[in-house]
Amino acid sequence: MGLARRKYQTPPRSGMEVYMLLPEGTLAELINDTIYMSPTPNYYHQSVSLKIASEINFYVQGNNLGECVTAPMDVFFDDRNALQPDILFISKENLSIVNKGKIKGSPDLIIEVLSPGNKKHDTERKKAIYEKFGIKEYFIVDPETKETITWYLIDGKFIKQQSTKIKSKLLKKTFTF
Repeated sequence: MGLARRKYQTPPRSGMEVYMLLPEGTLAELINDTIYMSPTPNYYHQSVSLKIASEINFYVQGNNLGECVTAPMDVFFDDRNALQPDILFISKENLSIVNKGKIKGSPDLIIEVLSPGNKKHDTERKKAIYEKFGIKEYFIVDPETKETITWYLIDGKFIKQQSTKIKSKLLKKTFTF
């Protein structure tokens, strides 16, 4: 078999093409065509994340409101942005964004739990994407202080509120952890 018969794969031409070549489970996100990788979250991050997700999932399932999903789970917003929120909620009315096991579109609610070194990533980079793509509620939780920064989308812009709890207007419930 000569060289002329070999098939060559063309190199990736976009950030999304590179992102799609990463092995399943890779902790990476594509934000405005730039890939950001992160280490495995620490114990405190995972413990708080599990508590919050469990409480929300119990409530959502018990009231047949939609689906609650935890990381790692890619959310494809467009051809330049694929993020892995720690916790997300998709309402029943919005479940059409789940197609063939992938989320392609904007969940209704997203929660990020801070890890050492990722504060700017969650409070600036990811917040900008979530606002741009119309996430109705965005919560940033600090597992050490239990402080929650709450963002509600009003007229296409996030409005910030400080809280010690996750108070979801969308789910009409306050979650504690």
